[in-house]
Amino acid sequence: MKLQQKKLGALALVGLLLAQGALAAALKIGVTPGAYADSVQVAAQEAKKQGLDVEVVEFSDWTTPNVALASKDLDANYFQHQAFLDNVIKTQGYHFKPVGLGILANIGLYSSRIKQFSELKTGAKVAIASDPINQGRGLLLLQKAGLVKLRDGVGARGKLSDIVSNPRKLEFVEVEGPQLVRVVNDVDLAQGYPHFIVAAHAFDPGSALIFSGKDDEQYALRFVAREDNARDPRLLKFVQIYQNSPAVKAQIRKSYANNDKLYSLAWQK
Repeated sequence: MKLQQKKLGALALVGLLLAQGALAAALKIGVTPGAYADSVQVAAQEAKKQGLDVEVVEFSDWTTPNVALASKDLDANYFQHQAFLDNVIKTQGYHFKPVGLGILANIGLYSSRIKQFSELKTGAKVAIASDPINQGRGLLLLQKAGLVKLRDGVGARGKLSDIVSNPRKLEFVEVEGPQLVRVVNDVDLAQGYPHFIVAAHAFDPGSALIFSGKDDEQYALRFVAREDNARDPRLLKFVQIYQNSPAVKAQIRKSYANNDKLYSLAWQK
């Protein structure tokens, strides 16, 4: 009996140590470069002061952060808006859940070759996001600029095949979203994300010929977790730190070149 009690006691101790180790493990948040990574890094520093260890893991694409989250290599990621999230849940079967709002970033149409859309020549090359949701957002902006017309009702899920009118016979080049900033000088017009432009020190992020609106919350970033850890108190605490820290807000503004027209803080709406 005493031996059995000792074994049970030892097992309980091991369990306690394992639990303590799990609690001590750093919270891992996946991000993409620019304003998202920089602001989360500042939030991680703020969290450290409150006894919460956070490891920020940076990715250069929009696929791997979700793969890593699904495989439990991350506790959450912060790079995607609701429309993008809905699409990957539908197509990949992920069991993900948003746990907090973040930055609502504008997108723009940029060019190093023209100053106004009337200067676009027939057959001009236009770079656009390759993923289905951000491509749809870019097409809506092209339609807003009067350059194309989309099939009725496609909304944010529009694809190049949904273009029903292209009077200038624009030629489209599909590029991974974070890499669009690198091709602006190689095309006549490019969809662009101001925070990537700032991060690359490429050109003036406020120089777009047109910007999207800032009122559509579906394009605001989300902190995204798995359904099985969405209520992790560490994660919820980190989201609160991110949303309430003056240092984080200052970093976001800096990441957008101190230009308020490039973004808004969706959680404050």
